Parts: sequence; structure tokens; C-alpha cells
Amino acid sequence: KKRQKSLSYGTTHLIIISTMQTEEKIKSEDIRLLEILSQTFPNADSASTEIINLEAILNLPKGTEHFVADIHGEHEAFLHILRNASGNIKRKVTELFDEELTPAQISELCTLIYYPERRLEMAAEDASDEELHTYYTTTLFRLIQVCRSVSSKYTRSKVRKALPHQFAYIIEEMLHESPSDDDKEAYFHRIIESIILTGQAQNFITAICSVIQQLSIDRLHILGDIFDRGPGAHIIMDYLMQRDNFDIQWGNHDALWMGAAAGNECCIANVLRLSLRYSNMVTLEDGYGINLVPLATFAMDAYADDPCEGFMPITTQGQVPLGMKNRMLTARMHKAITIIQFKLEAQMRLRHPEWKMQCPFDLSNIDFNRMVCVADGKSYSLKDSLLPTVNPEAPNMLTNAEAELVRRLRHSFRVSEKLQRHVQLLFSHGCMYNICNGNLLFHASVPLNADGTLEEEEVCGKKYCGRELLDPIGMYMRSAFQTDTPKAERNAAKDYFWYLWCGPDSPLFDKDHMTTFERYMLTDKDTYHEEKGHYFKLRDQQEVCDRILDAFGVEGEGRHIINGHVPVHAAQGENPVKAGGRLMVIDGGFSRAYHNTTGIAGYTLVYHSRGFQLIQHEPFTSTRDAILRQTDIKSSTQIVEMSGRRIRVKDTDKGRQLQTQIHELQQLLYAYRHGILKEK
Repeated sequence: KKRQKSLSYGTTHLIIISTMQTEEKIKSEDIRLLEILSQTFPNADSASTEIINLEAILNLPKGTEHFVADIHGEHEAFLHILRNASGNIKRKVTELFDEELTPAQISELCTLIYYPERRLEMAAEDASDEELHTYYTTTLFRLIQVCRSVSSKYTRSKVRKALPHQFAYIIEEMLHESPSDDDKEAYFHRIIESIILTGQAQNFITAICSVIQQLSIDRLHILGDIFDRGPGAHIIMDYLMQRDNFDIQWGNHDALWMGAAAGNECCIANVLRLSLRYSNMVTLEDGYGINLVPLATFAMDAYADDPCEGFMPITTQGQVPLGMKNRMLTARMHKAITIIQFKLEAQMRLRHPEWKMQCPFDLSNIDFNRMVCVADGKSYSLKDSLLPTVNPEAPNMLTNAEAELVRRLRHSFRVSEKLQRHVQLLFSHGCMYNICNGNLLFHASVPLNADGTLEEEEVCGKKYCGRELLDPIGMYMRSAFQTDTPKAERNAAKDYFWYLWCGPDSPLFDKDHMTTFERYMLTDKDTYHEEKGHYFKLRDQQEVCDRILDAFGVEGEGRHIINGHVPVHAAQGENPVKAGGRLMVIDGGFSRAYHNTTGIAGYTLVYHSRGFQLIQHEPFTSTRDAILRQTDIKSSTQIVEMSGRRIRVKDTDKGRQLQTQIHELQQLLYAYRHGILKEK
């Protein structure tokens, strides 16, 4: 039994702990836990103080969560969305200064917050000392107000941890002192003057802008596919290396790069093919130091007389066009690695018949006398009949030159230190799925039967479904990089990355097969069709989504599934909110290659203390335009679900953890006050 007195103080209830608060016997096995806890809280006073602190935190508004999916290397748009917190910073600035500043001045202040270093350089270029002094003074006052607004939902301790060490004390003083207070006005103004007179204005403004950005997003959820198509996946990963409070649910493109880093040759060939297809060698060469010279040398030799018309790289709006010479070289490299990929994948299918991967067409289907592809007694015309590296007697065998090239490429991926570091970041902050605050997050699908029940899949000789399927898959992927894993198992795990990329029942792909060969080699477009799995056919049904949520143990009325993978065709009227609000699909097409198809440039889902908002973004021009012209991503907001009351920390997963800590501290306090443990 427990006895406690509550003192009502506004809307917060402070718990007053007495020596008789808990009379239940502390189990002997709990003593060890309390002894460990006593190292942090060595006496009753420290334990009581922490209980009061945690109780107060429980009543703060929940932090803002951001959900983003399918970034596909578009680092400028992604980083801009984080800098502006999906428009939240501009909203707060407008609320604070709507009657004081013009729209142009609001845009200028927001751009400064997003890109402080460059905007400060521009402000200082032609300004006199007096003008600059006035600019710094005004800007500092405004930034403090913005920072005070975005930090209001956090404890002082949490805000303090976000502050740069150099200016932590000064910023904290300014956040908690008001210049309108007569007793503090001179003190506040003198701090501003001292910052400017000591030449620290630019550094201080940059620091406080960083704090505003950081506190505007409490937690970032990335629902897969950081890699491929766009030029800056490595830049995104570098950014994440410096950030706290984020998690990643792996996508099929992430698994592809993870497999390449593990040395999976099929994955390496696919990574290279996609990079060359989208004319994106920056990530490979500049980002990860992958040596493409051997591939270029091989391609120029093997395909010297080949026009490679079907392998010309795709360029998107804003991309610097390649010259004709570079286009031809890229096309030849593209064709060379594509043919190698077809051969490697055929060998992989033979090595793993247990995967039952359909492949109606490959190089072995070609009738080299008639130069057509034959399947099920039907002949299909070829787009390309120049195949100098394909032996009609053994079409899926690598030539000696191709085998040597693959060996060298594999070595280049394996020894890339930066790539290996980034893959380890994917492992340390990622998994196949995540459950957070009543939301089930995964990239693509949960395999289903035709009737909507969970489909069993085999992993390492055992069958699983639902949550019990995704957990062993995540462990199996990790085993490919663990030196304590037996070599045979490690090699099998390394192969499995290719199945995750394009396997028919892979939860990261979930189609009957991938029609890469057909799209490159056959003229008949009917062969390009990829049949989607049952999840994508049934996910509009609320009962199906509820069944998945039940299987993952997600409870509560406001529970949701959030994923990406398949772009939402907003231009055609498709709604990203499905199944009566149970499912939110937030792949709106970050990649420039998708903009014409989707009609937009990505979604951000925002979950704050008032509820869910879906932000639909228009294409981002460039960071340069954002800085010089003060352009922002144009976004529209759709209110998905709003709460009738403000959601507090106590309503979240973090709150439940804090409740557990409070209970343990109450036991510790009882142990101190009843002599079970001695105070220090």
C-alpha cells in the first residue's frame, strides 16, 4: 500500500514524499538495483530532488517529432527542411513579429536563422560600423525572443545541454531574463553591448541560430532510403554523425549500400548502375573514395564501338549537364556494369534456390542466332544486341576481365573507411522498424497473405511473421559485419542483402520481382510490370492496419502506421492519409527524378503537443537561392489529427520511462529513511 499527499500548484501536482510513503517490503533482488542507483543519488535529499524534477518534467508539453522518408540523396532540400523545422521556425517568427516586421523582414530574419554564417557575411560586406552595430543589436534582441519561444517547452537542464559551451552561461541568462523588467533592463542591454564590443557578435548569433534549429526539432525519424539518385547521401550521413536524437528505419536502398559495404557483389553492381544511370558519381568518388578508373578503363575497351544509346545517363532539373565525351564514357560504364550485374544476379539465384526468386528473363533467355529473347515459347525483341562480353555458350559467366574488375571494385568498397563508418551509423541508430509514442514506423511493408493475415517468411531456416520476422532480419543483417560470426553464416548474411533489395517477399521491397533486365533489354513494355505485394493492395483497409498494429503490440486509440517507399501521386489526387487515418504514407518524392510523377517534392510529418500535421513541400531550388534571394520551400499544411488537449511528456514513451524512474527513486528514498541503505 502507498500513502502520499498531493499539493496542487497550478496545473502541476508536486508529490510530497513522507517516510511512510511506501510500506511494501523491498524485495531482496531489488536491493542490488537500489545500491547501483545510490551511486548517483547518495542520500535522501538528492533522491527527493530528482523525484520532484521528474514529476515536473512529466507535465511539460511533448517535444516535436519530425518524420521524413525517401530522401534519396537530396541533401540540400533535406537539410533546409531541418533548418526551417518544416516551416515551424517561420511560423514562430511570424507570430512574434507579425505587427512589428514586414513580410520581407520576417523572411530575412528566418534566412539568418537557417544560414547564419553566410547571411552575416553579406550583412557585413557594405555596412558601416554604426550600421553594423545597430544590425547586431536589433538582431540579437530578436533572436533571443525566438530562442525563448522554441525553448519554452523544455526544462532548463535540457536547454542548457543544447547550448554551445562558449556562450552557454550568457545565452541562459538572456533566455531567463526579460529586458522589459526595469531592474534587469540595464543588465540585459549591457550583455548585448559587451557581445558586440568584444567582437563576438557574429559567433554569438551563429551559436544562437544553431540552438533555435536544434530545439525546434526534438526527435527526427528517418523512414528509410537515404541513398541513391541524388548527389548528397554522404553529406546527409555526415550531418547525422553530428546529431543526437534521431533514428533510422532502413529502406531497400539503404540495405543495398549496406550490402555493398559488406562486399556483396550484386549490391555493388546495383549501386554502381544506379549511380551511373542518374549521373551521380559524386557520392561514390568524392563521398566514399570509390575508384571508378578500373570500370572506366574496362568500359572504354570492351564497348569502344558501342553507341550505348539505351544507357545514356538521366539528368534532372538543376543538374550540371555532362559534355558529350563524358556522357559517352558514363553510358559505356553504365552498360558495362549493367551486363555484369545481370550475370552476378543469375549466379546468386542459382546459389540460393530457397529464395524462390522469379526471373522470367535473363541473359540465358537470349537466342543469339536470331538475337531475340525467348520465354514460354514467345519471342521478345531486344533493345540492344551488342553484347561483346556475353558468351552464348555460358551467358551468365563473367569474362576474366570482368571478374578482375569485380574483385577490384569489391576491394574499393570494403576499404572505404567513410562508407564503413556510415554503415555503422545505420546500425547504431537504425533497425527494420521502430515503435514510438503509439506509432509503428517502417520503410515499406509487413508481408501479408491475400486475406490480410500476416505471412510467414523464412529466415535462417525458421519461419516468422510480423514483428517476429523483422527482428531476426535486423540481427541477420548485423551478423554480416560481425567478426565473431562464423564465416559461412557471415557470407550467407552478406548474400541476404541482395534478397532484401529485390526479393519477392522482402519487407523492404514486396513485389513479385524487379524488372531491371526487362527495362534495359526488351522493347515490350508489358514485361516491365512489377506486381505489388498484398500489403500495398490491402493497406487502405483499417482492419488490416489494426491487425498489423496489434501484432506489433502498439496500443491506444491514436495509434498509426507511418511509412514511405511508394511515392504518393499527389498530382493525381492520391491522399497520403489512408485506412481511416490509421496509415500515413510520407514518400512524396524528395528525389528530383520523381517530381514530375508526384507533382510535389516530399512530405514531412510533424507530431507536436497539439497533434499531427502533414507538410507538403514544393520543389526546393537550391541552398544558394535560399541564402541570396531569401527563398524558402513553399509548403502547405494538412491537419491530420489534432488532440483535444495538449499532449504532455507523461503521455509519451519517455513519460512512462520517467514514471518507472520515479518509482525506483521512491523505493530508494524508502530504503534510506528506513535504514535499509545508508546515506552517504
